[in-house]
Amino acid sequence: MRHSVEGSDHGLADGDVVIAAITSCTNTSNPNVLVAAGLVARKAHALGLTVKPWVKTSLAPGSQVVTEYLKKADLQKDLDAMGFNLVGYGCTTCIGNSGPLPEPISESITKNDLVACSVLSGNRNFEGRVNPDVRANYLASPPLVVAYAIAGSMFVDITKEPLGKDKDGNDVFLKDIWPTTQEIAEIVRETVTREMFVDRYGDVFKGDEHWQKIDVSGGLTYDWDNRSTYVQNPPYFEGMEAEPKPVTNIEGARILGLFGDSITTDHISPAGSIKKDGPAGDYLVSHQVRPVDFNSYGARRGNHQVMMRGTFANIRIKNQMLDGVEGGMTRHYPSGDEMPIYDAAMKYKDEGVPLVVFAGKEYGTGSSRDWAAKGTILLGVKAVIAESFERIHRSNLVGMGVVPFVFAEEGTSWSSLGMKGDEKVTIDGLTTIKPRQEMEAKIERADGSTETVKIKARIDTEDEPRILQERRHPALRAAAPRRLRPPRIGRAGRRSSPGPLPWGV
Repeated sequence: MRHSVEGSDHGLADGDVVIAAITSCTNTSNPNVLVAAGLVARKAHALGLTVKPWVKTSLAPGSQVVTEYLKKADLQKDLDAMGFNLVGYGCTTCIGNSGPLPEPISESITKNDLVACSVLSGNRNFEGRVNPDVRANYLASPPLVVAYAIAGSMFVDITKEPLGKDKDGNDVFLKDIWPTTQEIAEIVRETVTREMFVDRYGDVFKGDEHWQKIDVSGGLTYDWDNRSTYVQNPPYFEGMEAEPKPVTNIEGARILGLFGDSITTDHISPAGSIKKDGPAGDYLVSHQVRPVDFNSYGARRGNHQVMMRGTFANIRIKNQMLDGVEGGMTRHYPSGDEMPIYDAAMKYKDEGVPLVVFAGKEYGTGSSRDWAAKGTILLGVKAVIAESFERIHRSNLVGMGVVPFVFAEEGTSWSSLGMKGDEKVTIDGLTTIKPRQEMEAKIERADGSTETVKIKARIDTEDEPRILQERRHPALRAAAPRRLRPPRIGRAGRRSSPGPLPWGV
């Protein structure tokens, strides 16, 4: 069933592709697939095919050289004709920087509870990451992104069904516009040269005119600007002493969240656009940042105040402490008040109450995002108890001083224990913790009854107890001071490169 879109003569239905993006991720470093996308666009345009009007299209390659060889091959004009205009370089749609959908499209999706889709040539498609209005995200090669933009729906079997009709009303199939290997190879051979790379990147560290105009002072250490909403001095070294303090037991911890299976690092870590209504948005507004200038979590990853507020704030995450609620919400105890996870964590911090998180299988799967662990410890979480962990996130938790535990007995879970989230949790024996040590968690229920559950520390190597001890100090993480490096300063005090980009936030 198609639902109306205000101001348009087309409708919108479940499965419709509302975003089609050729993005900067790994496959756009391959000229063959970019040229293939250009040839699909050329053939489709020549036949009179167009992209469906509800599809938002974009081209954001990872290299400026892509622009050079697409122009040299005269393919960029064909991509432009199909709506795939160059919007920039670097992370865009994959990390939630596609920008908002047109308001009538967004309203129709929300009003009719539609499952709208995106097709992107990226390498990440976790829920809630690409766009708040898009629930299903499909990875595809650049030429297929163009094809699905023409088809306009994931319910079209592009291997058998027509993508659309040509100027004469005849059906056009994917095979009619798909380039041959020889066509692609000839264009790549003629257009992609070494000189393109030298010309584009020979002076890349100079930056563009905007970068050159940034006024900076020289020096061996960074001069923190307390007014900045992008970069703040992180708290990891506050309270750090010469000798690390021992790991302490967890006494009477409250539960910040009860989560199910396959909670990804994209659910945990701040990613994508920043909502106006939420702790991060409130913080930025309070610092006179207009919502139009919020930018993304990736761009603001240097400000822990923003990132803390975005941890566990994914729009699709489901905290089972609340019934039927999506988003970063929890319930504070003993008050029972429902509130954003960040607000609850800060309230518990003021009360001097430690926190734990419970989860199901494959906790932390996905990208090895540093803020998934950094945000967790900054919220005051001392331990995560899950049925199983993704290996890298488990290691990252240890590195930040959060103890990962699994249930020791097969079939045990927070759900099987009948937990509701109003319990208190105590774990003793952390002062002498050893790799894979079996321990006990005492669960005190709201009615005063207690239950002891066997858990196993996922401290997997002989080095990790030491790492955990070094990280568990008041500043949350004690990286050795000697590893601090001053920023690279170029001539006349100017930064020698634009600095890190928000890959893998």
